[in-house]
Amino acid sequence: MPLTYNDIDQRKKAFIFELDNVLFPAKDYYYQIYYLFANLLEYTELNNAARTTELMINTYNTKGEEEVYNALLNQLDIDEKYRSKLELMLLTSRLPLKLLLYKNMLAFLQEIVTDRKQVFVVTNGDPQMQLNKIRQVEWHGLEPYLTCYFANETLPKPEPDIIMRLMQEHNFERRDLFMISGSETDILCAEACGIDYAGADEII
Repeated sequence: MPLTYNDIDQRKKAFIFELDNVLFPAKDYYYQIYYLFANLLEYTELNNAARTTELMINTYNTKGEEEVYNALLNQLDIDEKYRSKLELMLLTSRLPLKLLLYKNMLAFLQEIVTDRKQVFVVTNGDPQMQLNKIRQVEWHGLEPYLTCYFANETLPKPEPDIIMRLMQEHNFERRDLFMISGSETDILCAEACGIDYAGADEII
């Protein structure tokens, strides 16, 4: 059985979430950007968009996001000049489709809000790209209840600085907070801050 909101200590006052692979699958963002970029290349360089998209997605899944453009250079002989275009698209592009929250995570968020507790998104990564993702999530009306912190504006997690800042700005004690972790990084951060946590996979 998945972990539900009612399984958490009801004395908690606020919940902290990462974005990628916690609230929605990170791949849903990257796949759509790759589709848009591949179509740009088809228009400018006459490369087959379907083939380019497939290569980008396969590389993302097997080697990681940082190797995607290198695969285009090596296998499709795409000019280096387009790398900056892809980087800009990752930061700013409007997606064809909204990013959808995991079903169980949406229910979890709705219960937090209904119970008048606070929801924080504390995310690592480029602040501009993370904000672009946030703007394109289908939040189902939850937007007014979210407060977002971009950890890279101070020090990225697992450094505790951003959580300490959150606690100070909102007058929370450690015991008031609960983190939904998506990675070892989040777990180390929660432990460094002395706050309780559970894995996103327990909910999803």
